[in-house]
Amino acid sequence: MQLRYQFRLYPTPGQQRSLARAFGCARTVFNDALRARQEAHGAGLSYIKDTDLQKQVITAAKRTAERSWLTEVSSVVLIQALSDLNTAYRNFFASVSGERKGRKVAPPRFRSRKDRRQAIRFTRNGFRLRPNGRLKLAKVGDVRVRWSRDLPSEPSSVTVIKDAAGRYFASFVVEITDGPLPEAAAEVGIDLGLTHFAVTSDGRKITSPKFLRRAERRLRKAQQALSRKQKGSKNRRKAVARVARLHARVADARRDHHHKLSTRLIRDNQAVYVEDLAVNGLARTRLAKSVHDAGWSQFVTMLEYKAARYGRTFARVDRWFPSSKLCRACGTVARAMPLDVREWACPCGAVHDRDINAANNILAAGRADRLNACGGTVSPPA
Repeated sequence: MQLRYQFRLYPTPGQQRSLARAFGCARTVFNDALRARQEAHGAGLSYIKDTDLQKQVITAAKRTAERSWLTEVSSVVLIQALSDLNTAYRNFFASVSGERKGRKVAPPRFRSRKDRRQAIRFTRNGFRLRPNGRLKLAKVGDVRVRWSRDLPSEPSSVTVIKDAAGRYFASFVVEITDGPLPEAAAEVGIDLGLTHFAVTSDGRKITSPKFLRRAERRLRKAQQALSRKQKGSKNRRKAVARVARLHARVADARRDHHHKLSTRLIRDNQAVYVEDLAVNGLARTRLAKSVHDAGWSQFVTMLEYKAARYGRTFARVDRWFPSSKLCRACGTVARAMPLDVREWACPCGAVHDRDINAANNILAAGRADRLNACGGTVSPPA
């Protein structure tokens, strides 16, 4: 199984200029290759060979006066930019043909130097891990790395990223061989929400941290200060960086919370079941800010890959399953259940906490889908 390990980089001012040059050259090669493919398609050619494309936008371009500065960066970075374009086209065609699951993928677009995130990738022949703990990048130098943990194996590639807040990161792709965790007796169903981020079938309620809501006052002040700055001025660039740093702080805190909670749930339970929420649809309602602040998709993705990594069972329950309206005692489905109803009574006499009842129903449905050979929906036992 392949995973990414990300570490903070601290390049010197000279190395930052070299990285900026590499970002710009990779972006130029990507855009030139995209333009060449579009022109070939317009001329009636359905396909252009990768070797011909590389000769045109890299080898031949280096000999021209307009693109002679491409020689100042490592050729590995330029070739990987072409690889990114090919991957983008493959994903687009697979999405159009129906081979790719999930949301439709748009065709590749031209990259802009104003994009908030810049990235380049080095393969094995473009980087080296120094004995002194530094990362040697081709035509950049030895960059200081803050190693927060050891790499489990030799990395196959490294992606150098500059985010909107001006921070630099090195993202390594490594092969891991972690064995499964000791078997646990417990299984859990999880109901995700806004007031409580997660409610488990064993009755635990995890309060939503609401990182964005808590940072709204500082963000509002920073964005107001940004709106008063003159466009193109140095003060405006400083204000933009301040807003980006505040947003990055919120995203980092949310990611840390999701990692700790998902690790604890996977460690303590042999099977984890969650509801397959339509996050994109909920993000278009009046609750959009709260939905984005919760970050359900990121959390569920962490649960899924950690379950695969440690030998646990993970499953999603159908989003149309009436988990909140289904009485887990008798199986009766209530007709309507507005969001403000947090506790309800069934005609059979059972009184349910809405969220705990939903979590228990998700657990029962997940077990039924896993154990039933036909994959049909089975009502929870009375």
